[in-house]
Amino acid sequence: MRPLVTHTGVVFPLDRANVDTDQIIPKQFLKRIERTGFGQFLFYDWRYLPDGSENPDFELNHRPYRGASILLARRNFGCGSSREHAPWALEQFGFRVLIAPSFADIFYNNCFKNGMLPIRLDEATVEELFRRCRAHIGYQLMVDLQQCSISDDYGLRLTFEVDQFRRHCLLSGLDDVALTLQHEQLIEAYERQHGII
Repeated sequence: MRPLVTHTGVVFPLDRANVDTDQIIPKQFLKRIERTGFGQFLFYDWRYLPDGSENPDFELNHRPYRGASILLARRNFGCGSSREHAPWALEQFGFRVLIAPSFADIFYNNCFKNGMLPIRLDEATVEELFRRCRAHIGYQLMVDLQQCSISDDYGLRLTFEVDQFRRHCLLSGLDDVALTLQHEQLIEAYERQHGII
C-alpha cells in the first residue's frame, strides 16, 4: 500500500447524498477474480451512456475533473452493500482522499485498508467546499495527514480528526498483511516452537 503523508489534488465535487456501493461500482463488474482493473468501471452507470460512450452530463467526464484525486460528496457516502470493490475502484481510478459529512461504516473502514483517507467534515464546511469548487475551476486542496489539516490557495485552513492507529497505517503505507509481517520473526518463532514449520 502506498503511504499517504501529504496530498494535493483537484477536487471532484459529487453533489449527491447516499451514494451507494452499487453506484460506485455496479454489480456486473464484481465477477472479476483479480483485485485490479476496477477503476475503469467507477460510477459506470453515470459516466457512460447505454451505447458505451461517455455521458457528457456527468461531471467526472469534464476536463477539470479527469485527473481529480480528491472526491467531495454529501452525507452517507458508500452506503449499501459492504463490497470492498467500491474502494478498490475509487483508489484505482486515482482518488486518494474522500471528504463527506458521513460515510457508511464498512465502506469507511475499507477505505483505510486500501490506502485512501476518508475525512468527515460537518455539513456547513462541506457546503463551503462545494461553493469553492463552483467558484474556482480546477479547485485544489492540500491535505496533510501528519498535521491533520486541509488548506487551499484562497485562505482556507481546516483541521480534521482521524483515529491514530489508522493514521499511523496510512502514513506508513501498512495494510493488514504488512502489519502482520511486522511480527514475522515472532510468528516464525511460535511456529517453530509448536512444530508448525
